[in-house]
Amino acid sequence: MINVVIRRPSIEDIKQLNEFFRIVIIDTFNKEGIGEKSDDINDEIKVKKKYLESDFESNGEKRYFLIALDGDKIIGSIEYGPASDLISDCTNNTFKELIEIGTVFVLPDYQRIGVGNLLLNKMYFTLQNKGIEEFCLDSGYISAQKIWKKKFGEPDYLLKDYWDEGYDHMIWRVKVSERV
Repeated sequence: MINVVIRRPSIEDIKQLNEFFRIVIIDTFNKEGIGEKSDDINDEIKVKKKYLESDFESNGEKRYFLIALDGDKIIGSIEYGPASDLISDCTNNTFKELIEIGTVFVLPDYQRIGVGNLLLNKMYFTLQNKGIEEFCLDSGYISAQKIWKKKFGEPDYLLKDYWDEGYDHMIWRVKVSERV
């Protein structure tokens, strides 16, 4: 079993984190059968880099990342920040004031061994300690939707064929107290 350490990222982690984002996003798109959408892949990578910059610029006030490491290797990430425009628009601003958990990524070789659960549990305690009672989470990835449905049940919003035929978008509202 690996020894996973979860901590806040440091400036020294930026280069490795940006490479981590690239690897996980490309792998996810390929597994979803949409690996040819290079513009979307690049946009997704840029957004994650921007979120990380926002964390450092605001000292964790606007965006707040946690990373999982196996030794010196970044193997997972999770962050929270303001609900995205996508979530706000698709919920008619119902979730606009909630924070959103996102960037729940795990390197392909470390998936399905509990790294994501460790990150999520650490984030629950972080939110609880900050007095945050609810969050939202969304996904357009079929593989991730299966995981979130197991954890959180049916989504509060199901946007059928949102991305393309057979590619729905799902949004959940979650109470932290039910998870800790």
